[in-house]
Amino acid sequence: MTNQLTFQLPDGSTYSYPEGTSFLKIAKDLQPLTPSIIVAVKLNNEFHDLYCMPKTGGKLVLVDLSSQDGVRVYSRSLSLVLIRAASELFPGCEVRIEHSLSKGIYGEIKYATNQRFTDRDLKLIRERMTRIIEADEPITKETVSLAQAMELFTCKNQLDKVRLLRFKKKPEVHLYHCGDHTDYFYGHMVPSTGFLKIFDLKYYLPGFILRFPTVQSPASLPPFSEQRKLARIYYEYEKWAEILEISDVGSLNTLIASGKGGELIRVAEALHEKKVAQIADLISLDRERIRVILIAGPSSSGKTTFAQRLAVQLRVNGLRPISISIDDYFINRENTPIGSNGLPDYECLEAIDTELFNKDLTDLIQGFPVVLPRYNFQKGIREPGTDTIRIAERQPVIVEGIHGLNDRLTPSIPKDNKFKIYISALTTLNIDAHNRIPTTDNRIIRRIVRDNQFRGHDALKTIELWPMVRHGEELHIFPFQEEADVMFNSALTYELAVLKRYAEPLLAQITPEYSEFSEAKRLLKFLDYFLPLEDNEVPINSILREFIGNGCFRG
Repeated sequence: MTNQLTFQLPDGSTYSYPEGTSFLKIAKDLQPLTPSIIVAVKLNNEFHDLYCMPKTGGKLVLVDLSSQDGVRVYSRSLSLVLIRAASELFPGCEVRIEHSLSKGIYGEIKYATNQRFTDRDLKLIRERMTRIIEADEPITKETVSLAQAMELFTCKNQLDKVRLLRFKKKPEVHLYHCGDHTDYFYGHMVPSTGFLKIFDLKYYLPGFILRFPTVQSPASLPPFSEQRKLARIYYEYEKWAEILEISDVGSLNTLIASGKGGELIRVAEALHEKKVAQIADLISLDRERIRVILIAGPSSSGKTTFAQRLAVQLRVNGLRPISISIDDYFINRENTPIGSNGLPDYECLEAIDTELFNKDLTDLIQGFPVVLPRYNFQKGIREPGTDTIRIAERQPVIVEGIHGLNDRLTPSIPKDNKFKIYISALTTLNIDAHNRIPTTDNRIIRRIVRDNQFRGHDALKTIELWPMVRHGEELHIFPFQEEADVMFNSALTYELAVLKRYAEPLLAQITPEYSEFSEAKRLLKFLDYFLPLEDNEVPINSILREFIGNGCFRG
């Protein structure tokens, strides 16, 4: 008699299946329970492809596109189909999956000849992808030896993958097959191409944007919104990578292994300092007009250190900026608005006393003395300050906070008197040509390290809170990023090699009984690609010091 395996869903309902039943069969049966297509599962907090067959029952989570895990599986699988379609149509072409842009992924295609990539080429690729998806072809996984994988990619002239695998510790590699195409990908895939029906390709000179559902739009493509300024800052970072001669993790590891890590740190930091100085020069050239400098960005972007480095550069230019913290203008905790989850929403604009904030700002700009408040976070109340401040005519006010780009924060300040800066860790360093490093992975690793260093939180707590943090960013930051006058990319090409030593032991403490285990395991696998780099040559004014400590600025 066949053993029955019992699975319990998060809502407490249970389902039983005979041993030997695949997750694919279970997902098809339970599909009506989810708002979008199921692409993977978590069993007892372990992530599994759908073509796996469970050997035990337990707590089952259906991973669909309403979760970031599901979107990662979907977009990764779609990238595989795109690369296959391009390779079949244009043999010898090089496809690069670059970075996120406009709710999709930006990429480029280079031909062996000097032929340019056109909109017509993209239409042919889209049509080929559609046929592959309609045919519902299988996507299979094979485990081969490291030597076999390196030989395969050497023959295919994919030297980025050879560089990466050269530093891999495990003797085996998982390869994915789709049709006659074989590739190496970091992470799980859907079992067949028929799962990938919702997609589009948009021509975006000189490349394309691969579009797919998102957490906010799991059953359809989100509306397209061009992000010209964000695209420009990614392009600038790519130029920095060329200066540093680092195109992927393999080339970073090669440089570290050769003992040139210190030189890399110095050049990367110099590029940061040069950019901060350029922004300060822009502000200084318009010092008569600009009275308020507003700095905003998502969590763990390095806003605090950036603001203080900018203040130093402004002083070099003869300005004497002062800083005001929006945190001191929180309303009393008991009056904080309640969010859709039934909990106090400390990140919404209504949690700030914008009326008092604008009164103090306008008084300062007009030359009147102001006594700034101080927020007592222990008591949850705003208290009167003790210091009276007054500023001169050419003395700008620096304001750092998540709502800085939203004009509803500063309605009393004319737009001409404001200078807005968006900052984020927009890494374009990728694992290899086909595996990108999401900006959010860079930031959550920064936050895990910082929370442990300075806030007494373990990695479990940080990962637990991260979805709520991301939700707040989607609501309060990302919709306004294109409003910025300038953008600053706080990512440092070398930083993950430094953060690795701090983050790995914290992530390793998360054990399988916690729901956050699968995310910790994913991040550990990600960090395993990097050779470690010591932090002794990281300068004390580096943005990275905001997370690892021993910096010269106070938070």
